[in-house]
Amino acid sequence: MHHTYTLDLPMILSAIIMATTFVGIFTEGLHGLHRTKFALLGALAMIVVGQIYGFYSPEKAIEAIDWNVVFLLGAMMTIVSIMIPTGGFEALAYKIADLSKGRLFMLLVMMGTAVAVISLMLDNVTTVVIFGPLIILITRTLGVNPIPYLLAAALLSDTGGVATLVGDPPNLMIGSAADISFNSFFIHMAGLVAVAYIATVGVLRFLFRKELRIVPKSLDFSKVEEIKDKTTWRIALAVLGLMVFLFIIHHALGWDAWMVATIGLTLLLFLSPNTDMDKAFSSIELTLLAFFIALFVIIGGVEQTHFLEYVGSYIEPFVQSDLLVASITLMWVAAIFSAMIDNIPFTAAMIPIILGMESQGINVTPLWWSLAIGVGMGGNGTHLGSTANVYIVTISERLAKEKNDPSLAITPGVWFAKGTPAMIATLITSSLLMWLFFDFFATPMH
Repeated sequence: MHHTYTLDLPMILSAIIMATTFVGIFTEGLHGLHRTKFALLGALAMIVVGQIYGFYSPEKAIEAIDWNVVFLLGAMMTIVSIMIPTGGFEALAYKIADLSKGRLFMLLVMMGTAVAVISLMLDNVTTVVIFGPLIILITRTLGVNPIPYLLAAALLSDTGGVATLVGDPPNLMIGSAADISFNSFFIHMAGLVAVAYIATVGVLRFLFRKELRIVPKSLDFSKVEEIKDKTTWRIALAVLGLMVFLFIIHHALGWDAWMVATIGLTLLLFLSPNTDMDKAFSSIELTLLAFFIALFVIIGGVEQTHFLEYVGSYIEPFVQSDLLVASITLMWVAAIFSAMIDNIPFTAAMIPIILGMESQGINVTPLWWSLAIGVGMGGNGTHLGSTANVYIVTISERLAKEKNDPSLAITPGVWFAKGTPAMIATLITSSLLMWLFFDFFATPMH
């Protein structure tokens, strides 16, 4: 069945509201208004205008929200907020510093690997918020420049997050929209992410070769940090283990991913007796969740007018003529956009376009993978490309101010010189793998 949509007033209005909101979101730095304010304003405008012109309603707006994404993120944030105060992550970081025995490249690889592995389950921002300050403590104790390690943490958390359904918010949105299971996501992404990870470490090894040659004062980190609350830490690890198992079988159980996260959270709250409920729930980033909800409402309104299918109909011939070229093009376009702007709105706008093509009978499977790779790896391109990057840059600037040493700050220039090459390397390797194993990526999942 082939629909041809003609441009009409509701389409134009919904497109204007979406475009204006996105401009507001992306120029956050210029006007100083938080992006969530724009998102909420846009969502309200979409509902009201939609009601006046008969294409949207408050009921439809509620239906448009992907609650799977919202609840999953909320539950994971709460689990992390219970784990952080136990001191388990600090103990892990100091253990790594101790094992590296003053070999700096070794320290970079081990820290980076820890960050990448933790990013598979927890979201990247959480991972760098935990490890950023620890890296500064450890490098300060060793008397070396923290920049290579901080950059490695940001780049590898972004890269590691691409591998799983729960590693990064865009993955969740894609998985939820395209009905991709946790297993299927991991099977398709793990190998590619492993290669991208090696490429990133290689690029950092080369670009920071001077800094990594220094022999620091060797120190004993083994006695530094005891886990403050061993009981809760052990229970939390056991619960995370159970969650991984449930994520693996969640499709067979007929559950969405949020269900697994909620089971994990509820168990953790019951099993760790000294958890302060108010404190645990107060660490949920409600601003981010409100941002998501508002975005879903905006995109939902645009979907009702079929504007995105209208846009998709122009992309369609290109996709039909050469699926491989289209997939790799999407990967690079997604990466460039995600390097310049936040990858969440870009993902939100692309999902309905791809779903529209799927409804025309096109095999869009490789496009889902390309979108996930592009928005995930693309975040590494600039210091604003992901929230994790912004956090790492902020703490390096704070350190530079405290120590009155500008060389400790990760400036946009430093990022461009050391971070952007890493992004390009990961995209080149991902494109090659997509080309070599295209049949694997193009096999429909259902």
